[in-house]
Amino acid sequence: MQYRQFGKLGFEVSALGFGTMRLPVKGGKIDESEATAMLHYAIDHGLNYVDTAYPYHEGESETFLGRVLTGAYREKVKLATKLPGWKVKEKKDFDRLLNEQLHRLNRDSVDFYLLHALKKKSWDKLYALGVLEWAEKAMEAGRFRYFGFSFHDEFPVFKEIVDAYNWDLCLIQYNYMDVENQAGKKGLQYAAAKGMAVAIMEPLMGGRLVTPPAAVQEIWDQSAQKRSPVEWALQWLWDQPEVSVVLSGMSSMEQVKENIALAGKARINSLSPAELGLYERVRAKYEEITVIPCTKCGYCMPCPQGVDIPGNLTNYNEGYIYSRPEFARRQYEWWKNSWQDPDGGLDHDIRAGKCIQCGVCEKKCPQSIPISRWMPVIHKALVENGPYITKLD
Repeated sequence: MQYRQFGKLGFEVSALGFGTMRLPVKGGKIDESEATAMLHYAIDHGLNYVDTAYPYHEGESETFLGRVLTGAYREKVKLATKLPGWKVKEKKDFDRLLNEQLHRLNRDSVDFYLLHALKKKSWDKLYALGVLEWAEKAMEAGRFRYFGFSFHDEFPVFKEIVDAYNWDLCLIQYNYMDVENQAGKKGLQYAAAKGMAVAIMEPLMGGRLVTPPAAVQEIWDQSAQKRSPVEWALQWLWDQPEVSVVLSGMSSMEQVKENIALAGKARINSLSPAELGLYERVRAKYEEITVIPCTKCGYCMPCPQGVDIPGNLTNYNEGYIYSRPEFARRQYEWWKNSWQDPDGGLDHDIRAGKCIQCGVCEKKCPQSIPISRWMPVIHKALVENGPYITKLD
């Protein structure tokens, strides 16, 4: 295992961290025997950073870790969990939720406490309720040692949040395809320049980069250095000095062993110019085979029917270009059953099937996408497992 300085905090963290959102499941519950073996194997082989959150596995992830991170295993790892800001309605909820989480984790304090999945609206709400002042008092009381946030918005919002406080760490979505998405490379470098530790989530885009289409695999095959798609993705991250730890949501012992072995080869600035050029070509190839030329500019929004137009177009695109339509279908189903305003708004269906073909969005689209024609195609493909059409008649 390779280790890196964790920002300004004065200790080293393993290059690979364990994200516990995708633990193996049996009968609808965490497969505790397998998950325990995986976690203990990783720690025995040098992994020292474990990440969880309030909603993972419907709350069972924290409880599971409270049972299995005991004794020596408790001492060997830094543990991070996150405040579910969407459950905060008033100031007293900060303490109520942290108390509940510490009880689940079977401890009096936690190493890292992060504000979960910040966007502009949720950040403004928590800030107005005094979350920064509350966190200072909680740290003084020894309830958690370090404070940070995870993030899912655009760079200007990220910069605003970073500049608002002397944070210890942040957790961002980042991989060789998300260079400009969300916080992106600019966010990574900005946070690191402030002395923050930067943890990475979705290094494999939720598994989308694991099995590339043939056109992409042909580019990887041209390299003299042979690597699996997983290794290409992880080494791209570990090559960057600003990356502190890469979180992998491992769901099998095979994945744990593979990732631990790869983390043993994690080096900064180890990729050659020719290898870095391959990533550019791969990224361009993925973009070339995109079905719908949406740039996510947002000019089409808001939709009078509440449809998330860029979200639906992107989800459909990703199901095709990453050869994983089942991911797109699961995402689409989740939007129907589970989507809600994280700040307490009413549930509503944001899927393409709500489109009534009014054409308002098409008048504003700078790419001249026939959105109203694509929406029923998307709905049919993702709800009825219909054909994945790549061109309209």
